[in-house]
Amino acid sequence: MSCQEPMGPLGRAWTTRPRPRPGHLPVPPAGDRTVWGDNGTIHAATVASSTRRAETLAGEPWPLASATSYLRYQRDGNRVDYEDRVRGRQERLSVAAVAAATTLDDRWIDEVVDGVVVLCEQSSWCWPAHDDAPMTTSSHLPDPARPFLDLGAGEVLGQLAWIDWLLGRELDRRASGLRDRIRHEADRRAFEPFVSRRDWHWLGADGDVDNWNPWIHGNLAVAALALVEEPDRQDGVIRLALDGIDRYIASLPADGAIDEGYSYWWNGPCRALETTVLLTSVYPGITIEPVPALRATLDFPQRMHLGGPWFISLGDARARPDADAPWHALFRVARAFGATEAARFAASRRPRQGPIATPSEGFGRFVMALTDPAWHLADSTPPGPASGVWLPSVQVGIAREAPEALGPNQKGLTVVAKGGHNGEHHNHLDVGSVIIAVGGTPLIIDPGRPTYTKHTFSDRRYETWTMQSGWHSVPAIAGSEQGIGVMWGASDASWSDGVTATEFSYDIAGAYPAAPVAHWHRTVRLDRLLHTVIVSDSWDPIDHHVPSLWHWILSGIVDGDQGTVRVRSADGTAAALEWNPALPSLVEERTLNDPMLQASWGSTISRLTISIPHTRDMKNITLTVREAT
Repeated sequence: MSCQEPMGPLGRAWTTRPRPRPGHLPVPPAGDRTVWGDNGTIHAATVASSTRRAETLAGEPWPLASATSYLRYQRDGNRVDYEDRVRGRQERLSVAAVAAATTLDDRWIDEVVDGVVVLCEQSSWCWPAHDDAPMTTSSHLPDPARPFLDLGAGEVLGQLAWIDWLLGRELDRRASGLRDRIRHEADRRAFEPFVSRRDWHWLGADGDVDNWNPWIHGNLAVAALALVEEPDRQDGVIRLALDGIDRYIASLPADGAIDEGYSYWWNGPCRALETTVLLTSVYPGITIEPVPALRATLDFPQRMHLGGPWFISLGDARARPDADAPWHALFRVARAFGATEAARFAASRRPRQGPIATPSEGFGRFVMALTDPAWHLADSTPPGPASGVWLPSVQVGIAREAPEALGPNQKGLTVVAKGGHNGEHHNHLDVGSVIIAVGGTPLIIDPGRPTYTKHTFSDRRYETWTMQSGWHSVPAIAGSEQGIGVMWGASDASWSDGVTATEFSYDIAGAYPAAPVAHWHRTVRLDRLLHTVIVSDSWDPIDHHVPSLWHWILSGIVDGDQGTVRVRSADGTAAALEWNPALPSLVEERTLNDPMLQASWGSTISRLTISIPHTRDMKNITLTVREAT
C-alpha cells in the first residue's frame, strides 16, 4: 500500500510502503538471555516482586468472568465487578509471562498457555459498559458474532500481542497451534471489525476525540506489528491507526492540557506519544513532525502535581492517583522528545526501592519498564516547578507561593482556579472552582470522581453529588446551580503572573441558567508578600429574596467561629479561612462510602456554606486563606 499524499503529524513521511526493522517491538524476546537471563539487564527487584505475585496466583482458579457479573451493569449499574475479574485474569497472565521469560521454566510457560486460552475463550473482550448489543438487540449479553472493539478489547489485544512477541518460540514448543489461535481471535475480534466497520465513535471522524482514540489505535498498531504477517494487511491496519492518532493529535491544544482530568493523560496523550515513539523506532518510513502540542503535553503531569501523592483533581481526575502510574511511559517518551524536565519529573516519581513498575497499566508498558536500564538508573531528583502556570485551553491557572512547594521541604500555598465550561469531556459542574493546598496537601478541595457506574456516562451523570456544582467551591447564585452543557461557562477569563502576586479573574454568571444576574466576577489572587490567597466575588445588584450560597469544600478536621474556620489535614498541614463575620455560615460533614473517594479523603469531607443576602448594599464578598499552625 503506497501513500503519496501527506497524512499528518505521524505519517507525513510515509510516502513509500515501509517495512518494520528487524525486531518489531522494542523489547527483546525471552530467548535473548543477555536481557532476560540470570545476569541480564532486567530490574531484579521488580522481577522478584512479580514472580512472588505469580506464585501466589498460580495455585488458584482463574478468575471467573461470569455471565451474571457481566449482567450486573444492566441489572444494578455495577460495571467494576466484571471489569475487575477480567483485569484479574490479565494480571495473572502478565506476571506468569514475566516468570516464564526470566526462567524459561515449562511450569510458567504452561501457566501462560492457560492464561492465553482463558482470554481467547472469553465470550467478549469488551467491557459491558461499552457493548452496543443492548442498544441494537434485545440481548444484555455480548454477541460473539458482532465483537465490539472498545478499550477492554484493545487491552486484551495488546497484551496477547506482546506475549506472542516475547514468548512465541516457547509457546510453539509447549502448545503448538496456540499462536494461530491468538491470530484468529485477534483478527475476528479486532482487526476485521476495525477495518470493515468505520463508524466507531472513537475514530473522531466528526472532530470530537477523546482518550479512546489513541488508547485503542495504539494497541491496534502494536498488535498489527506482532500478529499480522501479510504485509499489505499489516500496512493497512497500521495506516488506519496512524490516521486515527493523527486526528487525536490535531485536536490537542497548543498548551498540551486535556479537559478530561489529569488521570486521563496516561491513556490519552501518553498513548499517542508512546505509539509515536514505538512506530518511529521500528518503521524507517515514519517521522515525527514537530507538533507543538505533543511537546507541550509532556509537561502536563508535572503541572498537575500539587505535592507528595497529591494531584489536581479537576474533572474525573483523582486527588491521590494510584501509586503505580506508568511513570516509565512518560520517562521514555520525554527522552525521545528531548523533554529533559518531564523526564526528570517522571524519574522523581519512581519508587525509591522495590518494584519500579507493575502490570496494572498494561503488559507492554510493564516489560518496557523492566528492560530499560536508563529508567532503572535515572536521576530521581525532582525538577523545580514554575511559580505560575496558565492553561488557556481549559482556563485553568496554577500558582505557587514558592518554587519549593513541590520539593522535599514542601511549604507555602498553592492555588488552582478554573474557568472553562460545562460541556468538557468527563465534565463536572465546576466553572469558577478553586483548590487551595498548603505544602502540597489540598485543604480546599475538588472531591474528584467516585467509582464509575452505569449512570456515570448517561443522562443521569449529574445525579452523582461529586459532579454537581453544589459540591465544588463555587456559589449557588440566588439558589441557582450551574447548567449542563458547553453553552454554560465562564467569560472574560484573564491571568497575570508576577513575582509578588498571581491573579486569575473571570465572569462565571454565564454558567448559571437560572441566575438573576448578568455578571458575577470572581478574582483569585495569590499574594506572595502577604502569604495569602484572596478570593473576591462581586456582582450586579440582585433584587431577589433567595440568598446566594458561597460553598467551600474542605478536607480534614474543621473547627472555628463565625467568620473564620480552621482546616487541618491528617499530615498536620492547616489553613485558616476568614470572611465577613456578619454573614451566617454553616459547616456540614459528608460521610464518604465510595472506596475511590475514601482513598483520597478518608471517611468524611466538609462543606462550608456562607449565606449572602441580596440587599442594595451587598455587592461583593471576600475569602482570605492563610497557612495556619
